[in-house]
Amino acid sequence: MPPRARYLEPQVRQDLRRKMVFVAGARQVGKTTLARRLLGRKPGYLNWDVAADREAILRGELPPSDFWAFDEIHKYRLWRGFLKGLYDARRPRQRILVTGSARLDFYRHGGDSLQGRYHLLRLHPLSAGELGLRTPAELADLLTLGGFPEPFFGGREREARRWSREYRNLLVREELTSLERVTDLGRIELLMVRLPELVGSPLSLNALREDLQVSHATVANWMDILERLYAVFRVAPFGAPRLRAVRKEQKHYHLDWSLVPGAPQRFENLVAVHLLKWVHFQQDTEGRDVELRYFRDVDGREVDFVVVEGRRPTHLVECKWADAPVDRGLRYLKLRFPDCETWQLSAVGTKDFVSPEGIRVAPALALLRRLA
Repeated sequence: MPPRARYLEPQVRQDLRRKMVFVAGARQVGKTTLARRLLGRKPGYLNWDVAADREAILRGELPPSDFWAFDEIHKYRLWRGFLKGLYDARRPRQRILVTGSARLDFYRHGGDSLQGRYHLLRLHPLSAGELGLRTPAELADLLTLGGFPEPFFGGREREARRWSREYRNLLVREELTSLERVTDLGRIELLMVRLPELVGSPLSLNALREDLQVSHATVANWMDILERLYAVFRVAPFGAPRLRAVRKEQKHYHLDWSLVPGAPQRFENLVAVHLLKWVHFQQDTEGRDVELRYFRDVDGREVDFVVVEGRRPTHLVECKWADAPVDRGLRYLKLRFPDCETWQLSAVGTKDFVSPEGIRVAPALALLRRLA
């Protein structure tokens, strides 16, 4: 059976005609499958983690193909200069694809610049829109199994839990140590265990520092590392003038939302990943200045997600587990930004209506299946 096409495939094919393409994303999110699908039967796939491929790269003995796909090449200390040389001396119609399980834009910094020679695209887990989900039962499966291809298509909750546990260990023991100078792996593993319990609330680095018995600078650095490896992502507050909004406290979410223990928090995490996937797609393919934020003010009003473009909110999204009255924070923000597309989503609710303020209250799939 041929590998499943992913949502980025048309854009990758288009961008390869003009520049190198970097496809970044979490470990096991489907980057290698995407690369092999694009290559077809061409012999141009090289993985830095494979000894024979690594030796071929170091010797400059590349396959006689018009399409090269380099996987995890960013682990090579001189990778920037290597790719720059290949690109500048490339043959007509030579295509170069680079994939990696870390923020390639971050690890690009320093040395010879690759600016202007590549397009960066970020590959995200499977989502309701990409999968074409239509029923609450299908969404429930996605919520339980997570959006990574292997556990989702495996279709069994027990195996998905095992995969998730092994994935977390591999991320710390292999991926992190290959890119970062970190010695206290035990405490980072404790951090990875602790973080899913804190999803949905403002993240206190001071509380984490006390739990782990490390300095504030250390835990802040560890969070940066986990974000660079696409294990977690953070959402900053939206603070428009005169809203009395908090401005410093961030929230965090996991690309593997199956880690999150509470059902309502896991649902919020799933929605966060769907929205981030859409935001990144708009940034990477359209060049739009969009960001994912959240809102909270000093009076305790909160909206789970605010999509901002050019510093103005365009979408407001609140998550509820079941049918519930329209949230007061959502009403408050909608009145101040009446042109925003505004949603209150429920995981298991059935009500679908528009409030007098113009807020759409609906089951989650009404919005999620419209996103990439």
